[in-house]
Amino acid sequence: MPTTTIRAILKPHQHDVGGLMVRRVLPALAARTVGPFIFFDHIGPATLVPGKGLDVRPHPHIGLATVTYLFEGAIMHRDSVSSVQKIVPGDVNWMTAGRGIVHSERTPDAERASGQTMHGIQTWVALPVASEEVEPSFEHHAADALPQIERDGVVLRVIAGTAFGAQAPTRTFAPT
Repeated sequence: MPTTTIRAILKPHQHDVGGLMVRRVLPALAARTVGPFIFFDHIGPATLVPGKGLDVRPHPHIGLATVTYLFEGAIMHRDSVSSVQKIVPGDVNWMTAGRGIVHSERTPDAERASGQTMHGIQTWVALPVASEEVEPSFEHHAADALPQIERDGVVLRVIAGTAFGAQAPTRTFAPT
């Protein structure tokens, strides 16, 4: 009799997030979390026509970190610790909410005017209990600052933690 390590197949639910349909894989009935990941959103791929864009208005986070990684498109991040950062494909944005942060995510003006294809992921990572009240912070690392590994024909960009002997510059609060 064959055995498998697959415990469940998670089916995403669609949500409108600031004018863009996002498929949310976590939380799911079969798996509320996977490791430290409490939300896992698959953004797009979606075509935003000229004049339309992502408009996630300012909202709070507390006790967690959000990680944004794009394959296509651009997002402008603004937050209450004075960060203003455009993220483009291959970069990583890591926002640590800790005791509390407010942020917004919008389509940058040039991309809103011309239209763009959006495709990426955003995960929400639970902070360890001892770190839930840390000072809020924001990190942006451009693609060229992130280690890239090629093994067996697969290219891997390490956006947080360590993999295959490479370490990302992103600050994490637990082994990742």
